[in-house]
Amino acid sequence: MSDSKTASNERLALYQQLFSDAIPHNLELGIRVVDVERGRGSMRLDWQERLVGNPETCVLHGGAIPTILDSCCGMAVASMLANPQPFATLDLRIDYVRPATPHQPVIADADCYKITANVAFVRAIAHHGDKSDPIAAASGTFMLATKGKPRLAQAIGFAQDRQSEGQGRR
Repeated sequence: MSDSKTASNERLALYQQLFSDAIPHNLELGIRVVDVERGRGSMRLDWQERLVGNPETCVLHGGAIPTILDSCCGMAVASMLANPQPFATLDLRIDYVRPATPHQPVIADADCYKITANVAFVRAIAHHGDKSDPIAAASGTFMLATKGKPRLAQAIGFAQDRQSEGQGRR
């Protein structure tokens, strides 16, 4: 295996540990990290009968969608930070376009497109594999440097990128 593929697999495993396995709600839902790169992330939530909101339609409960979108947005923010710092969701607007299709996994893709000294700006979509046919679209802001000590998940930005480029897409 090439060095870059090994590094990518190690990065995915680390983000999986910190953004899914170490967050009880995400772990309980079975959210998995699919991809992460500087400023971007993808997560997957498989359809599960226990997450169905309406047994007659077998559609996932609506609460599962904001959970995966918020988590994916937070992961995208963490990948952009130059220095470890606590952060929190300040605002997350979600527009539901349509119900999730029963028995299909939900994919969330998030992009942290701007960071200022105090706020990170994100956008995301939830879909079944076709980004042009979204289930929901989100836009949000994350407050940076909130009170408390940063958790490891808030301190794992891309060190190699930071060394060569500074804090990111400003």
